[in-house]
Amino acid sequence: MLIRRLDAASDLNRVADFYSETSDYWELVEGTTARLEKAEEFFKDAPPNRSSEEGFRLGVFLDGRLSGIADMFLDYPEPREAYIGLMVLGAWSRNKGIGRRFLNHLEELARAGKAARLYVGVMTINPRGRAFWEREGFSPTGRSTMYTVGGIRREMHRLVKHL
Repeated sequence: MLIRRLDAASDLNRVADFYSETSDYWELVEGTTARLEKAEEFFKDAPPNRSSEEGFRLGVFLDGRLSGIADMFLDYPEPREAYIGLMVLGAWSRNKGIGRRFLNHLEELARAGKAARLYVGVMTINPRGRAFWEREGFSPTGRSTMYTVGGIRREMHRLVKHL
């Protein structure tokens, strides 16, 4: 297993292929299949008042195949905090401990960046995802938000893990 930074110039097509291969996730959370535009967004998205270059864009590779992606920003939403905006694994890499090892890598980066807390948002419509985060030590913050993607309203709950 290899975890490395992803680069828009050299990895865009690889990420676009990964998005196509994980259409089950995108259909669940957004009601649509992913397109090349979604892969481009992965490299451009950033929290408010932040630049996309400030974030970590990471891929986990199994036997050379991109099998998971994640993005994370340090000092967001507040100083000494970190936020995982996205972490998705391909179906072929789920239930094998890959998610836990990928998350451990993100936690190490957050700790190296002096973060005391790590946040993630999980959608109500994704109970299996929430179960993963809670197994890994995340707990509810009591904060939730509603958002609309493709005309579908979704509720997202913020979870936190103290590092």
